[in-house]
Amino acid sequence: MDLPVGESYEDICSKFHWDIPEYFNIADVVCDRWADDAGRIAISHESLDGSVKDFTFAEIKSHSNQLANLLSSLGLTKGDRALILLTQSPECAISHLACFKSGVISCLASVLFGPDAIAHRLTSTGAKVCITNKANLQKVQSVRGACSSLKHILVVDDASPNDALSLWRSIADQPSHFDTVKTRSEDTAWISFTSGTTGQPKGVLMPHRVLLGNKPLFEYYYDYGPRDGDTLWSPADWAWIAGLINILLIGWYSGCRVVSTDMEGFNAQSAFRILGQHNITVSLLTPTVLKLMRQIDSEESPDLKLRVVLSGGEAVGKELALWADERFGLTISEGFGQTECNGMIGTNPRLMQVRHGSLGKAMPGSICAIVDDEGYEVQRGIQGNIAIKGPHPAMFSGYLDNPEATKGKFINGWMITGDLGEQDEDGFLWFHGRTDDVITSSGYRIGPTEIEDCLLKSPSVQLAAVIGVPDDTRTELIKAFIVVSENTEPSDALAESLKALVREHLAKHEVPRLIEFVDSLPMTTTGKIMRRTLRDREISITP
Repeated sequence: MDLPVGESYEDICSKFHWDIPEYFNIADVVCDRWADDAGRIAISHESLDGSVKDFTFAEIKSHSNQLANLLSSLGLTKGDRALILLTQSPECAISHLACFKSGVISCLASVLFGPDAIAHRLTSTGAKVCITNKANLQKVQSVRGACSSLKHILVVDDASPNDALSLWRSIADQPSHFDTVKTRSEDTAWISFTSGTTGQPKGVLMPHRVLLGNKPLFEYYYDYGPRDGDTLWSPADWAWIAGLINILLIGWYSGCRVVSTDMEGFNAQSAFRILGQHNITVSLLTPTVLKLMRQIDSEESPDLKLRVVLSGGEAVGKELALWADERFGLTISEGFGQTECNGMIGTNPRLMQVRHGSLGKAMPGSICAIVDDEGYEVQRGIQGNIAIKGPHPAMFSGYLDNPEATKGKFINGWMITGDLGEQDEDGFLWFHGRTDDVITSSGYRIGPTEIEDCLLKSPSVQLAAVIGVPDDTRTELIKAFIVVSENTEPSDALAESLKALVREHLAKHEVPRLIEFVDSLPMTTTGKIMRRTLRDREISITP
């Protein structure tokens, strides 16, 4: 499934068509077909001590075959589930491949989760195996008694784990040959989970075809890449779509080297170093990551070899995008999607005139629009729900054991994202905020993103989050939470200058009446600001 060659967005869209086979297995295309090239590097892993170890595709194939054989020997068969609780690492990639090959469904979990979140994923998926590391073993063991399906725990970095199996020791005697199970494109490959910003996270069923649905979309984002010779890296956790698909699987689909790192939390200085030291040419850097990188001195990596920088996950904002363009010497690509359908909207700076601040246009092969609450398209310039027409090869097949929620995600054939936006006369889509982030004040419906972007114009602001707080007169007042830049002290004078900045650049009714300086903002593990947490806190302290 390749992106058609073309000289413009319109040209590519007119030539594009989907061709999804009945049978398809991810492992066949992301690993095994490259294994005959004995020297081709699949992954370079940097440990916390700075040491780097390379694994070839041939080695990844052999190890994943051994693990697939081990899973079979432990009694797992096609359709069973295995929870993968690992950082970016060769073992994480090998675990997913072993699952794909054996027909076992891999289930994603972040090492940032506590025991309750891990237990939810174990029990809701009915996982029989959990693959984790020594640092997270105790979390799993603490909830094991409440997870009746869990039969085995594999630990990747401990030769003799307590009440668990050593992965490397256990696969050592397993055959390095495995016949990949024949899977249909519609068979579930893995289960992701919604971010959980509202309610209990839902399992999202992702079929093998999802990779085919994403491949041409990322060729578009990556300007007909990843290309031979590209090296990919992102700080994005592989427990989420952004890291797993956008970097690891898409990179390996093209036979490219992927860099993984044992970063203990995000460090902006380290990010600049990694980009330079490992000669990264393609990177995914979320808006939050870019904001933090903008704040620090990056002199140790003045010259980078970046060909493409993709940002997304939330609105990038014009000011931040312009800084990134100048810093990296390119025009960043912007992408918009969600767990249920990755890569719906975006830009390619070479094929279209990018309008920073917008999400871009519907990706080739996708139909996206702004629809009302009944699922009918609204006129250009009118705010509504950002939606994508189903079916789509990159779209989830449903929520785990929740047909009602699956049905509720669609209206009149459109998958409703839960994000509000509008489409301009030229077809560009603009993000205004999450449906539940909309602020109603003095009769106005106000999205927080534009205000946050404006606040970031100030060199004194590192991060900003805007919410509505209850008010008897105006329904809601606009409140901004500000993390100040290094060497900046919060003050009443700074608060007033920020209000003046918004008044100058936006509108009087968008000026935050309340400003609170904070040390940090609540974020999901994917780096999205959790405005709901801020709202809930405000409601709880409102007399």
